[in-house]
Amino acid sequence: MPRPKTAYILLFRGVGGATQLPVAPLREALTEAGFENVATYINSGNAVLRTHLSREKVIATVAKLCEEKFGFTKAIYAPTLEEWDAVIANNPFPDFEEGKHVHAAVLDGIPTKEAIEALRKHAVEGEAIELVDNVVYLHTPFGLGTSKLGEKFDKGIGVPNTARNWNTVLKLQELAKKAAG
Repeated sequence: MPRPKTAYILLFRGVGGATQLPVAPLREALTEAGFENVATYINSGNAVLRTHLSREKVIATVAKLCEEKFGFTKAIYAPTLEEWDAVIANNPFPDFEEGKHVHAAVLDGIPTKEAIEALRKHAVEGEAIELVDNVVYLHTPFGLGTSKLGEKFDKGIGVPNTARNWNTVLKLQELAKKAAG
């Protein structure tokens, strides 16, 4: 009996600047590879799809396709819709409506308490960082790009990760719900 179909959110690490992953060709390539209900969101490495494949097979298939068609070789994360719902439910900063100032970073491993504490020392008043399960949440009310906490985050956290602002997190949930059917 085949596995039930699952909606996955694909998060491509490091898209932007010199690394591009064009959304229309990506959408076409994923559909041609047999994935269902494929959608992409903005040109920064986000897609949703539905499949009966396991997460490992989804990542392997998408990684091979992206390398062959686009020369993209960076990490790909594939949380399920249910896991993404938990990312949203676990947000420790629900009072901040400003979606571009709250970020969720999906981690490939759990950082040390020391890494979190070292990053926390870079936060100015009003900024915060919290770890919940395998996601770090950042609140940077003055903007991530101007934040010392934001600047130090990627190297300082000590584990591979990919982050999205809260507006994108919510949009990806909406797209994944549609993909789930």
